[in-house]
Amino acid sequence: MQAILVSGHLGVRLGRLFTGLFLYGTAIALMIRASLGSSPWDVFGQGVSRTVGISFGAATIAISATVLLLWIPLKQRPGFGTVANAVLVGIFADLAMLVLDTPSPLLLQAAMFLAGLLMLALASALYIGAGMGPGPRDGLMTGLVRVTGAPVWVVRTSLELLVVIVGWSLGGVVGIGTVVFAVFIGPLVQQALKLLSVELDKPPRRTAAPN
Repeated sequence: MQAILVSGHLGVRLGRLFTGLFLYGTAIALMIRASLGSSPWDVFGQGVSRTVGISFGAATIAISATVLLLWIPLKQRPGFGTVANAVLVGIFADLAMLVLDTPSPLLLQAAMFLAGLLMLALASALYIGAGMGPGPRDGLMTGLVRVTGAPVWVVRTSLELLVVIVGWSLGGVVGIGTVVFAVFIGPLVQQALKLLSVELDKPPRRTAAPN
């Protein structure tokens, strides 16, 4: 699937890209601080962070870099947005977690998680709408689908089960939030794409690539 942009102007696309990445990192931080469980890949990031003794953001960047190395045998080609995603999401998540704390009442934790989930859906739509390359994990999934011929849902589910199990074994937090994320993130991203008028399955407008 590819995205057709509301605007082909490079400045608009870059604005969408960086706004989306900032909101994405902030959304991850909100869900982690809610302490109700995070997305499978963030559970993995938490596990690596706690095991190695580095920040969550640094762990996320290291995981993204490793995933990009796996693109090589799959003959996947990263875009500018792919590299920006790999570097900036972890940085923005760390910065947000510096100012966020886990609230005591469970109701506030649930509200924090929900805010993060909704923000992440909006951020995903902004990032997709920039049309500057898939995220590292999405590129790994599509590469494996192309090479193996397996259905998308099989590859995605297998990857996410693998990383959540490994992340949990390393000390990542799995909870009701992990289940809620898995069930609702797809429909929420779809609604966010409609809200931002980003259509899928059509070729994007071509513009000059950023230097």
